[in-house]
Amino acid sequence: MELPKRYTITAALPYTNGPIHIGHLAGVYVPADIYARFMRMQGREVAFVCGSDEHGVPITIKAKKEGISPQDVVDKYHKVIKRSFEDFGISFDNYSRTSAKVHHKTASEFFKKLYDSGKFTEETTQQLYDPEAEQFLADRFVVGTCPKCGFEESYGDQCEKCGTSHNATDLINPKSAITGSTPVLKETRHWFLPLDQYESWLKEWILEGHKKDWKSNVYGQVKSWIDDGLRPRAVTRDLDWGIPVPVEGGEGKVLYVWFDAPIGYISSTKEWAEKTGRDWEPFWKDEDTKLVHFIGKDNIVFHCVIFPAMLKAEGSFILPENVPANEFLNLEGNKLSTSKNWAVWLHEYLEEFPGQQDVLRYALTANAPETKDNDFTWKDFQARNNNELVAIFGNFINRVVVLTNKYYEGIVPKPGAFSEVDEQTLAELKAYPAVIASSIERYRFREAQGELMNVARLGNKYLADEEPWKLIKTDEERVKTIMYVALQIASALASLSEPFLPFSSQKLKNILDYSRSTSEAVINTSGVVFGEEQEESEWEKISAGKELLEPGHAIGKAELLFSKIEDEQIQKQLDKLEATKAANKAENKKAEPQKEIATFEDFSKMDLRVGTIVEAEKMPKANKLLVLKVDTGIDVRTIVSGIAESFKPEDIIGKKVTVLVNLAPRKLRGVESEGMILMTQNKEGKLVFVNPDEEGVKEGTVIS
Repeated sequence: MELPKRYTITAALPYTNGPIHIGHLAGVYVPADIYARFMRMQGREVAFVCGSDEHGVPITIKAKKEGISPQDVVDKYHKVIKRSFEDFGISFDNYSRTSAKVHHKTASEFFKKLYDSGKFTEETTQQLYDPEAEQFLADRFVVGTCPKCGFEESYGDQCEKCGTSHNATDLINPKSAITGSTPVLKETRHWFLPLDQYESWLKEWILEGHKKDWKSNVYGQVKSWIDDGLRPRAVTRDLDWGIPVPVEGGEGKVLYVWFDAPIGYISSTKEWAEKTGRDWEPFWKDEDTKLVHFIGKDNIVFHCVIFPAMLKAEGSFILPENVPANEFLNLEGNKLSTSKNWAVWLHEYLEEFPGQQDVLRYALTANAPETKDNDFTWKDFQARNNNELVAIFGNFINRVVVLTNKYYEGIVPKPGAFSEVDEQTLAELKAYPAVIASSIERYRFREAQGELMNVARLGNKYLADEEPWKLIKTDEERVKTIMYVALQIASALASLSEPFLPFSSQKLKNILDYSRSTSEAVINTSGVVFGEEQEESEWEKISAGKELLEPGHAIGKAELLFSKIEDEQIQKQLDKLEATKAANKAENKKAEPQKEIATFEDFSKMDLRVGTIVEAEKMPKANKLLVLKVDTGIDVRTIVSGIAESFKPEDIIGKKVTVLVNLAPRKLRGVESEGMILMTQNKEGKLVFVNPDEEGVKEGTVIS
């Protein structure tokens, strides 16, 4: 496959409201780094960019919790995140931040161009407002029940459980994340990007143009979103933290973070170009450039629908060629959670496992959530290191280097005639670069790394079968050929491992003194023939059977590439997680604080009545929702309730329940729900009905 000459590779901008954890690494940054390093090795121009997203609502929430300013929060975590990426070996060409002047200027100019060319619509709408905090509530300042799947902790812009994107006003039972109070609706004026006007174009570009080459999880989510019908999306918010809206009437408003953040890729590229004396425009405006976004599945809609629509509206930018989003990584069977401290933090890992960056890279890639959610366990991490990196890769290299120093004082021997086994082994070696490259180009990094390990297995099998340590006593000439072939495999591993294990790759190159070996000889069955020197990538040399370590080249002494990880190190990490689990359990036992004072008039508005469930069935394609028919004494009405994981439909028919009958109707997955059934949790945390099931109490009885 012919590769484009230029690549713009972006990695999702991390929110600067906390450090980086392994979920971020597995989902976005390790695969993006493998891809970028590989493309550089192919001789392609690469701009691998990222930066801190400093305008998201999570930053302002964090600032309020810690009693500091948003700027203090972003300065603190930008430094931690940037340093962690550098120490971990993520090879960004530029890591910027959205508070940078170049970003404010770029985002403002982008908005202004769309505004001046009439690409926005202006609407006065009702938005959620927190009277207690005296402010409008941006998306992440609101939590409530998802209108599609019933998840009770959905954000105002997106449900993290089902991935659906929605507006905050669509949430059922919304609550302010600032005060915990119930918000009210209040009018405000904003600018909208009319996504409905781009619907037919998006269908053609994505649903027809990328059906075969985009990952099924990405294509499926985008198709579902488009099939539901696109609606205008607000690109401004009523906030005091962010990029001010740069037009008349924009006072007190900022750019919506999902309008602002992806433009951060462009501004980061501009910053890189200015630092290096490059021209940024070919990386964003030249059709010979391939634009690839690496993201997690929760960001698919923003990168596949909203940002492309923005770029299309602007008119001069290229569109993403691929968006290889990954699923989520869990930790020891539970969902990663920043708020619950259920995570393996990168900066802590780097302190506790010094010099072992590649072990974590390897474990995360071997268990990458490419097509489904996967689980990280410390025992698997240990096994990957000890049984694979140490026992297979490291063992082969150690054998080769030790024997070369023992038999030839570290000098690569000149081979004799190649046997059939030698020919077959070298032929297999020549095939691996293309196999690994094909997997990387199709974003199958787990598969690609598996093929890399097969190269090490090839070397181990070759040595085990040929047994040079025995032959050295009877056939010294044969051993020279064996060790020569083994050294070619070792040198190939030094190159092929670079995208996956950059620190180990460099260490191995140092051991082999690889940089001093510049021969362009071709290995063949009649010995060694020297060809003309030409500019080739290391991958091309291996594929062509070029000699990587020539006879007479001196290698260094043996060093361990990888070290065994002991049980004590793993137990320490498991104990840390157990302590976190215990702390969370203790926190959950605390009674919730009293809510704001309700007046008698507030309470008297609530019409609570006894009802009986007369029918119950599961909502199709929804794990948590039951569709109930409830006799309220007034009527028999439909109520959708998120209790399917706690109760079977057949077990609750005839059950008397407490119903709030005058709650405004809401649609859930197309079914209108006309009330709410009151529930609570018992001391075991099990969901139970607020039970009016006393003998003689009839349907319709008012609870006062």
